[in-house]
Amino acid sequence: MQLTVRDVAKLFVVSEKTVYRWLDQQSLPCYRVNNQYRFNRAELLEWAMANRIHVSAQIISEPESADTPIAGLVESIKAGGIYYRVNASDKKTALRAVVELMHLPPEVDREFLFSVLLAREDIASTGIGDGFAIPHVRNPIVLHIAEPMISLCFLEKPIDFNAIDGKPVHCLFTIVSPTVRAHLHLLSRLSYALRDGKMKAIMELQGSREEIFREFSRIEAEIDRSKSASMEHLEK
Repeated sequence: MQLTVRDVAKLFVVSEKTVYRWLDQQSLPCYRVNNQYRFNRAELLEWAMANRIHVSAQIISEPESADTPIAGLVESIKAGGIYYRVNASDKKTALRAVVELMHLPPEVDREFLFSVLLAREDIASTGIGDGFAIPHVRNPIVLHIAEPMISLCFLEKPIDFNAIDGKPVHCLFTIVSPTVRAHLHLLSRLSYALRDGKMKAIMELQGSREEIFREFSRIEAEIDRSKSASMEHLEK
């Protein structure tokens, strides 16, 4: 769905004047359609992550379409796997290691996935700050997988990832999804989770799988409660 300036103001909990200021600064990703600004929700979320802009619960908890449930963070990370002490000397070798470790079906072209992840990094780094990066492609690719997956890799040594805050990255969450809807759902929830203080501490200490899954379950429950509260408010 293409969003309007008013929609963007609601998602970022700012005035429309602020949105136009961002546009004047040529920082906010947008398109011109019949002399009107239009915005892509996934690109807005990436921009917000890179610039540490607050977003409303709406962009975090509402998928773009359909009522079919989408796998959550815990299910997706279990599908993709958690890996410790991953050796990498730079961004390229880190992405190569991730692609080799991922639990992908045999028919998936890993070399192609590696190339598109690299191409995405050439557009802009997926290093979101605080030592985290979320490698993914701008437009999700159907890789003959039935369900989305997130592979979590703890690096043996932090590496330069050209992150927004300039800090080296020690933790990679690589998203592969079969649909745009699933991609946006996971990307938004993950970006929310990685702002949580307790979660960041566990990531810094390279916590156990049990600790990681417990914290992601807690955070997703918070998101779902927020979504339910928002829907109840709209119904009144």
